[in-house]
Amino acid sequence: MWPFALIIFLIIVMIVPIPYYIEGPGSTENLKEFVTVDNKKDSASGAFYLTTVGVRKATLGSALIANFSDFKEIISKKDLMGTSNSSEYARIQQYYMSSSKNAAIEQALKLADIPYEMTFKGVYVLAIEDNSSFKDKISVGDTVTGIDGNTFKSSEEFVNYVKEQKVGQEVTVSYLQDNEPKEATGKLIELPTDKKAGIGIGLTDHTEINSSVPVEIDAGDIGGPSAGLMFTLETYEQLTQKNIRKGYRIAGTGTINTDGVVGRIGGIDKKVATANENNIDIFFAPDDEITDEMKKAEPKIKTNYEEAKAAAEKLGTKMKIVPVKNVQEALDYLDKLKEKE
Repeated sequence: MWPFALIIFLIIVMIVPIPYYIEGPGSTENLKEFVTVDNKKDSASGAFYLTTVGVRKATLGSALIANFSDFKEIISKKDLMGTSNSSEYARIQQYYMSSSKNAAIEQALKLADIPYEMTFKGVYVLAIEDNSSFKDKISVGDTVTGIDGNTFKSSEEFVNYVKEQKVGQEVTVSYLQDNEPKEATGKLIELPTDKKAGIGIGLTDHTEINSSVPVEIDAGDIGGPSAGLMFTLETYEQLTQKNIRKGYRIAGTGTINTDGVVGRIGGIDKKVATANENNIDIFFAPDDEITDEMKKAEPKIKTNYEEAKAAAEKLGTKMKIVPVKNVQEALDYLDKLKEKE
């Protein structure tokens, strides 16, 4: 009787999920498999890698194990997804990945001195206000392409047009949902910021980059913006074929913006751990600025580089942790490397 009950209890502990998630070391992915330039794959020596944080639903058993691990963390759904549901969170992460790829391609083309153009695809929906009449029609992750038959060349044009309309006015919004064109009709609301008319969505530009040399980045199901730096380096290597890796296995993390600045990301200790497990030689970490506001909110906050160094020391790894503020610093470091023996 008791052994059977114990077995059932252990099954419940290990299998039945609880309302929390476990973050831990994810995967280390070779970017030669993701990036194609001019319809060709990278065949030079060495490799660039992106690193991920693994996220899975927690059970009581996995939560207990995580509590005693240096590189696993128990987080709530709210901490992970904010106010978004699972579907919205996934779509936002895919948008961030798409934006990251565009920024990386743009930076690589700039550095390689190859002309390009950005095409405005519409307004990407990042959030919807509770009092928006489009709340149950347009979803987070959709791309708004026009209003009442009018199209725009930037999100600024879009916002200015809407603000010129009247609060309570009925409009028809054209949008893409999972690449399928749709329309929704609703009334404009008064925005609390300036008392002007608005749809009631949080938005950003949805753009696409084109150049004379075709560049494709396919990250599969991986989401988020944190591979920006590594996508930039891999794309630049393929565009220039300068053998900037010199035979080394190089991983890293960090967002990238249109100015080439490498931005802060979460879970860098877990990314250092997965890179170490995969015999990486060099790891690029964002050397981000910690503002006074950030210190006030979190007095013990460290830069991503400091977090990565602490993780490397805990692991006892021989992997070199390199701080970078922008993509040019990463290229300067690689330029000084000697060929790997």
